[in-house]
Amino acid sequence: MSSPSKRRVLLLGSTGSIGQSTLKVARSMPDEIEIVGLAANRSVELLAEQVHETGVKQVAIHDTTQENALRRLIPQDVSIHSGPEGLIELARMEGADIALISIVGTAGLHPALAAIETGKDLAIASKEILVMAGEVVTQAATQHGVKLLPVDSEHNAIFQCLDGHGNPGEVSKLILTASGGPFRQTPAAELVNVTPEQALQHPTWDMGPKITIDSATLFNKGLEMIEARWLFGIGMERIDVVVHPQSVVHSMVEFCDGSVLAQLSNTDMCFPIQYALTWPRRIKGDLKALDLAKLAKLEFEPPRFEDFPALHLARDAGLSGGTLPAVYNAANEVAVQAFRNGLISFPDIWHCVKRVMDTHINLPSSSLDTILKADREARLAATDFCTSS
Repeated sequence: MSSPSKRRVLLLGSTGSIGQSTLKVARSMPDEIEIVGLAANRSVELLAEQVHETGVKQVAIHDTTQENALRRLIPQDVSIHSGPEGLIELARMEGADIALISIVGTAGLHPALAAIETGKDLAIASKEILVMAGEVVTQAATQHGVKLLPVDSEHNAIFQCLDGHGNPGEVSKLILTASGGPFRQTPAAELVNVTPEQALQHPTWDMGPKITIDSATLFNKGLEMIEARWLFGIGMERIDVVVHPQSVVHSMVEFCDGSVLAQLSNTDMCFPIQYALTWPRRIKGDLKALDLAKLAKLEFEPPRFEDFPALHLARDAGLSGGTLPAVYNAANEVAVQAFRNGLISFPDIWHCVKRVMDTHINLPSSSLDTILKADREARLAATDFCTSS
């Protein structure tokens, strides 16, 4: 039986890198965290291993063609929910305090809203949830009295720095740190020759392929800028990015008196995951503390805005608001996949997103149907760009 303080966690996206790190955290503190439900896209063998390890009785598989294969690998008393509706059904399950959503892309949006509507706190690892529908999601969280807890290392760092300093008037700006990716020092003229294999070689983080390429283009940081606007209620004009290759300072907050608070830790996603799942408490786990004496140096430099225009595009989308952030996100998803498939060049990822944003007729984002319609239209427009390039 769960102890009163134990967090009962519903994990959507359990077979990805964030999901596996979450299970590692849960494994290290069984008296504090209990996994009560799991969901994956199509990795049935790994999902089945996780079912046997955690003993959950509720799972979801997004790819309906894999349901029978999963059924053969897990106990008969485990309920399987399949397809997009299955993710929503699982998100509504009773017996969970918090849902951690780490589903790449837009598939996590409806499950996130379902979790909020059933009173679960939401630990957000999927940038797209707030980028696409920040207004809808934050209003739903307020209406149902649930907490939005950031899992991204950068947002989690800001969340920690703002603890006890919740008055937005005290904050001058939020400073997101970026590693700069594998092409931080690559001349602009050589970016056209970048291959998908090169873009997948991140210098400091071990992440999934889409997020890794987003880090190389700096679209990940653009998405984080828009996400931060909704998480912390700070205008886009007060959200900055600085390149920090060592990835030790995960982000910073500058206050009105000129003071800057930063959060530092080793490069391990288990740190923000653990804090999101145990907040507001800090609990000793198996994570290794940072040894400051061993750090040779910490470097900071401005981003190359003109060579990596994802940041300018993100600021435009965030300042304009409406459906434009959803278009920014959708066009990037399509362009990244086209780049991985060899259809477009590395710089064409930026060109594609800019073209789609420039031709989009922006609308208010208070309706989920309007957001999803803009998302679909942006994907079609981005596909046309990528197939005609």
